[in-house]
Amino acid sequence: MPRQIFIKKAAEGEFGKHPSERTADELINYGIVNIDKPKGPTSHQTSDYVKKILHLDKAGHSGTLDPAVTGVQPIALGKATRITQFLLTAPKEYVCLMHIHQEIEEKIIRETLSQFLGKIRQLPPLKSAVKRVERTREIYEFEILEIKGKDVLFRVKCQAGTYIRKLCFDIGKKLGVGAHMAELRRTKAGPFTEADHLVTLNDLQEAYHFHKEENNSKFLMHCIQPIEKALKYLPKCWVFDTTIKSLSHGRDVAIPGISKLENFRKNEVVAVMTLKEELVAIGEAVMSGVEINTQQKGIAIQVKKVFIEPL
Repeated sequence: MPRQIFIKKAAEGEFGKHPSERTADELINYGIVNIDKPKGPTSHQTSDYVKKILHLDKAGHSGTLDPAVTGVQPIALGKATRITQFLLTAPKEYVCLMHIHQEIEEKIIRETLSQFLGKIRQLPPLKSAVKRVERTREIYEFEILEIKGKDVLFRVKCQAGTYIRKLCFDIGKKLGVGAHMAELRRTKAGPFTEADHLVTLNDLQEAYHFHKEENNSKFLMHCIQPIEKALKYLPKCWVFDTTIKSLSHGRDVAIPGISKLENFRKNEVVAVMTLKEELVAIGEAVMSGVEINTQQKGIAIQVKKVFIEPL
């Protein structure tokens, strides 16, 4: 559902350019590629392949996938790498094939799986990137797609940091017969989906070749999306051109510098934008959108990360 927008003072922006107007070379150094991770390499290795294909010094992925897992793996490029920390906490969606170790009545399977909707407790597996302490995770959606014998195909939308392999193990334990994850594919990571410019490593390599050798950037510009795509679910605040210079040096956002803003809560993470829709910084709201809209002075957003070059 779209957020309400408050307009404090309408203005047109002259600074910068709209993200859709960036060149291929600008996107290579400041964009995100939605990679269809293949089975075999780790997330880090996949990110490294992207870095080598595009001849970049740095690239970063948004959450680890097991080598055997395929699917949506957004990889931030060059100066956009810092956006990954904000994608790490975004909800994820998977399609999983779970194998139950004994035949069980379909009704019991459905009843058992329904118990895992909502908040669950999970102990990360032995091989995990986090401390092995039981923690709460939320399952937002749980849909059984097909049940065939001992195999259950389901779609799950969950909080970041949910282990699907462990989820299958816990379901098997609840059923009393055991179960394991047979196959897993990630279909969504935050705003990035299978239907949204998903490209293979080979696609990216060919696109870069056409860009460099054939002087044809069309395919590459389909492969790489602007960094702003990652901000789809973040509330936004748009600032005047005159405010951008001080923000580029890490200054906080004061109320007089704001042209318009979405209605967000105090302490929410907020994307600070130019009037041409370019990302300037990401910060934390010191006060709510309603308070900012009704007041004339004071600090509105405490800047945490600056993405624009110092002016």
